[in-house]
Amino acid sequence: MPTKTVPVHLKADRYWAPTIFLFSKQRKLREVFTTRYFDFDEETIDFNKLKKVSAPWSHSEKVMLQLALHLFNERNKFNLSDLDCLDSENRKLAFKAIKMRFGG
Repeated sequence: MPTKTVPVHLKADRYWAPTIFLFSKQRKLREVFTTRYFDFDEETIDFNKLKKVSAPWSHSEKVMLQLALHLFNERNKFNLSDLDCLDSENRKLAFKAIKMRFGG
């Protein structure tokens, strides 16, 4: 599936930046960081397609997806306690993305 360059203004956006960060740095999310799910011209993410494709993923991989989608749009609910299942590398990515979104 084709990839597309992320527009600079989205990399600086408080909602897009942590989402882009997670999708570009986390192994499983990187596999689906394509134009099939992301439309940078319309500035949209196809949440339903991503949730469908993630059905067979491990619990921790789904947690990373849920966090990325929540940081983009709070309508995508996320339980912070789910961070307990992450290994140290994914936990570091998660905390960095949370910091990007909420500052500090």
